[in-house]
Amino acid sequence: MDFAYSPKVTALCAQLNQFMDAHIIPRIRQHKDELDRDVFPVSFMEDLKAKARAEGLWNLFLPSLRDDEPGTRLSNLEYAPLAEIMGRVAWSSEVFNCNAPDTGNMELLHMFATPAQREQWLVPLLHGKIRSAFCMTEPEVASSDATNITTRIERVGDDYVINGRKWFITNSAHPNCRIFIVMGKTDPHAETHRQQSMILVPKDTPGVEMVRNPKVLNAVHHEGHCEIVFRNVRVPASNLLGEEGSGFALAQARLGPGRIHHCMRSIGAAELALELMIERSQQRKTFGKALFQHGTVKEWIARSRIEIDQARLLVLKTAWMIDHVGAKAARKEISMIKALVPTVHTTVLDRAMQVFGAMGLTPDTPLADHWSWGRCLRYADGPDEVHLESIAKMELKGSADTLGQGSAYLTGPERD
Repeated sequence: MDFAYSPKVTALCAQLNQFMDAHIIPRIRQHKDELDRDVFPVSFMEDLKAKARAEGLWNLFLPSLRDDEPGTRLSNLEYAPLAEIMGRVAWSSEVFNCNAPDTGNMELLHMFATPAQREQWLVPLLHGKIRSAFCMTEPEVASSDATNITTRIERVGDDYVINGRKWFITNSAHPNCRIFIVMGKTDPHAETHRQQSMILVPKDTPGVEMVRNPKVLNAVHHEGHCEIVFRNVRVPASNLLGEEGSGFALAQARLGPGRIHHCMRSIGAAELALELMIERSQQRKTFGKALFQHGTVKEWIARSRIEIDQARLLVLKTAWMIDHVGAKAARKEISMIKALVPTVHTTVLDRAMQVFGAMGLTPDTPLADHWSWGRCLRYADGPDEVHLESIAKMELKGSADTLGQGSAYLTGPERD
């Protein structure tokens, strides 16, 4: 495995950093002020998107881009350092059309959409004209096990009729959101992993009710993590994505890339936090010494560097594996980074907040917002516990061929 950045990627990183310095970082205060006044989408977003696309910094996340589609085709490994740069400013990925959940939805449509579905929904998403949402999680069941979902998708003549309730549906309140990818059960009596299907539901379809946009960690997210009710929502049978019974497999195909993109951006947020921690520790004094001269703060700095670099290496290895053997073969590594990186993210942010003192809790720094999102990521695309369970199962299954070999190293009576 070679994780060195190619000249192409090095040049793209430099170009992206220049774009961030010129167009995004100067807008951070304006972004915050407009959201505080409930101006959403912010007034400058479309202008920045046009600039990014003109510079070729567009759809960098999608390795399978076709020649007739806008963007720069990169492998997952090549995309990693670019996503890390975007992760330093939480809202910046939208500028480059690399924002969740649209990235995962575009991946799904790229892999499984019919030509008509591609034309109607994928093309405008690739051009950044619309936004989308992925509707899987439900309030009545533990949706970390996707086989639990209860939303019904029933075939009625030439249509499908959808009934159910979803929540924490990211992006669903965005004014530009036009399409929902809804996961539900088409056959509750089929084999467990063949009961589910996915279907495309335009947001304005009759029967779609936006119930509420709950605050997340007591903060309003204007793009929404909404609770949505589907009451006798009727769409044409041609809106089925893939085939009946393929929903669970499609979900796994979607979540692999989505998980690693979150982790890539988290590395960037943690890296920014470490930089700010180091700067602050050299600017402030307590008890006659600079903060960095206190042993505790030195340890925080050292441990943060170790943890970020460890996490980055595991993310790069996972990206390399997805590129070379596919997301399915890399599922253990995907679970490993998803269980590890959000905790590194929040741990480093927490240390930085502590070094900043009470200021670290305020909007005067980006630390509290980054910490909050890191905490959310411990649920997004599967909670830590589910990933840890999956890793343990794969490790135990993999030990079958070597079971007992370790006892050769024992010297006590238990060896016998």
